[in-house]
Amino acid sequence: MSFRYELVQQRGRTRRGRIHTPHGIIETPEFLPVGTQATVKALTPPQLRECGVQGLLANTYHLYLRPGSELVEKMGGLHRFMQWPGPIMTDSGGFQAFSLGAGREHGVGKIGGVFPGSNAKKPRGAVLPNMVKISEEGVRFRSHLDGSSHLLTPESSIRIQEELGADMILAFDECTSPLADKAYTENSLERTHRWALRCLEARRDTPQALYGILQGGAYPDLRQRTLDFMVPLPWQGFAVGGSLGKTKEEMHQVLDWTVPGLPDDKPRHLLGIGEFEDLFEGVARGIDTFDCVIPTRFARNGHVFVKPGTPGRSPRGTWNLLNARFRDLDQPIQSDCACYACQNFSLAYLRHLHKADEILAYTLGSMHNLHFLLTLMGDMRQALEEDRFETFRQSFFAPAS
Repeated sequence: MSFRYELVQQRGRTRRGRIHTPHGIIETPEFLPVGTQATVKALTPPQLRECGVQGLLANTYHLYLRPGSELVEKMGGLHRFMQWPGPIMTDSGGFQAFSLGAGREHGVGKIGGVFPGSNAKKPRGAVLPNMVKISEEGVRFRSHLDGSSHLLTPESSIRIQEELGADMILAFDECTSPLADKAYTENSLERTHRWALRCLEARRDTPQALYGILQGGAYPDLRQRTLDFMVPLPWQGFAVGGSLGKTKEEMHQVLDWTVPGLPDDKPRHLLGIGEFEDLFEGVARGIDTFDCVIPTRFARNGHVFVKPGTPGRSPRGTWNLLNARFRDLDQPIQSDCACYACQNFSLAYLRHLHKADEILAYTLGSMHNLHFLLTLMGDMRQALEEDRFETFRQSFFAPAS
């Protein structure tokens, strides 16, 4: 099966579609869990299928360092290596250029704090050393594993991703800091455009779909400039990347400036975003796919998703299982949840696993969080089909009666 995007339905800026890949179909809009090192932490491929996962995102930088893309290719590519039969997307390594560089220096994520929102933590200041050097050639960095020096270029990023064998691969870019000024952001944008041309030139004749990444920070004229440059080029899809501003409101503005300029016949991915309200806002603006580490990272830290209006729910949409009130509570996380954790285990047991540092805690929490989030995406798709997306969004966030 070759790669193509099928637009099933469009109402205003929202859309319902299908991404056809050599390893299956992704019904959109959809969330892609992150399998950084060729695994979604603590979960097996059958468990991922049970949670409703359609596709995954793996990490070029990490797999390049360990075990090496040549080894993955020798073992039959990512799909065979990790025994995941469905679609896979790989990032380009550009985000690591930010996270190991300006992200460490500025103490920020791609949106203001580590996560977006009016209550995002303030930047901690330049307390960590910059581990990268960005030049026209590419990004030279020191490995977080052993300190060894490496150079990642547009050409090597494409080669690594081709060796990994993902269905959807991303052009190499620089993800700028939300604290970068306009002059730096503009220079970075122009360099990313030159890198984009090098990525297109470097790609071989493979069935992989190459996505172009749209940069420009939180500056409307730069976002328009990247649209003018990138849209005419022969990409199979587009990803909205770079700094998305200092708040969620600025992120929404970036999407408002960017998404309407994209063609209807190609998929649109929003990089690194996965909180409930952000998924709704992205879908409302025409985004097809998302990726983020939030569901599994939250689970490993003892946080599980619960519905809006649930007593004791945090602003991030979770319960903290380490809370003492769950110590002897003989009920599931949610009685109407069909995930394996909720169908079989009590909150008291889940809390015990975390307090005892048992690995099973990570598995069960991740299964619940992924099932919760992917069920939400499925409900969004159904709401789009039935022309009741806004009604569904309002009902999802409505206080408990």
